[in-house]
Amino acid sequence: MNIAVIHGGISTERNVSIAGGKAVMEALRLKGHNVVAVDPALGADKNRDAEKLASNIEAVASNEELAQYNPRQIIECINSDLFDDIDCAFLVLHGKYGEDGVIQALLELRGIPYTGSNVRASAVAMDKITSKNIFTANGIVTPAWELIHAQDAGDEDFLSDLRKHLGKNLVIKPADQGSAIGLYILKNASLIDIADAIKAVSKYSEHIIAERYIEGRELTVAIVDKEALPVIEIIPDEGFYDYKHKYSKGHTQYVCPAEIPDDVADFIQNMALAAHNALGCSGFSRIDFRLDHDMQPFCLEVNTLPGFTATSLVPMAAQATGIDFPALCEKLIHIALR
Repeated sequence: MNIAVIHGGISTERNVSIAGGKAVMEALRLKGHNVVAVDPALGADKNRDAEKLASNIEAVASNEELAQYNPRQIIECINSDLFDDIDCAFLVLHGKYGEDGVIQALLELRGIPYTGSNVRASAVAMDKITSKNIFTANGIVTPAWELIHAQDAGDEDFLSDLRKHLGKNLVIKPADQGSAIGLYILKNASLIDIADAIKAVSKYSEHIIAERYIEGRELTVAIVDKEALPVIEIIPDEGFYDYKHKYSKGHTQYVCPAEIPDDVADFIQNMALAAHNALGCSGFSRIDFRLDHDMQPFCLEVNTLPGFTATSLVPMAAQATGIDFPALCEKLIHIALR
């Protein structure tokens, strides 16, 4: 088949996307497919260089770097002859313009099948506010939370009420970012701590979530073709599972399957599948959880296009069931075509 591997893009996760795209291209070629590298940020004319892209996966793409790309180039790219003979697009984009339904809408207008969820599910999952409302409506337990805005940082009464509602251990994060970018965990937070975190997060998004921090363990579950794969426990060497721990080697230990009771694992897998279905996801996704000391899981979010190098978490879970990385990549293509 002729497959376009779409990677790069215009988001702070550009470097992660490039690394994933290279891994997927290699895997699909091992399976005998004709693969074309496409970076929508380059538009139509410069995409001959898409396969030569260099990246430092450990670094967040800066605003200065991203400013050189025009979102209009994404439209020009998808509308170009690059896609004239493409049977399927394999999406390895993350964040804005990649995971939020934009690229999915353009591909649908071209009539090109693509991996992952459709326009609506992608947009809903990217919006943590909408996701949390849907979780609650479907009985999926998620940490208590409130929507806040940058101006709330200067309202002492609001901050005091926020801390009374959610407690002194808080998570402050953008409502529409991935890879833990712009996420702050506050322990025994003062009002000044909360205000400072809100100001910092507002650089990444106008919409901010304050969430009760759940003491316990970090878990994740991959869904592939309506099946929940083994639970993975994520154990960072210090602090929390931030961008550094996600993408710098040697800073995080992964246990797959997680060493938790079988009934708890089953419950979390069912909860992950329920979250995947509630948001209308398809193909594959990864659902993140916190597990408290009483073995109560809390659903944090659904990632419709999670990291996709050979050592990423979805491939890790698939490997535990006997599906290697090239086979997984090909399986997602077949799901998209189906």
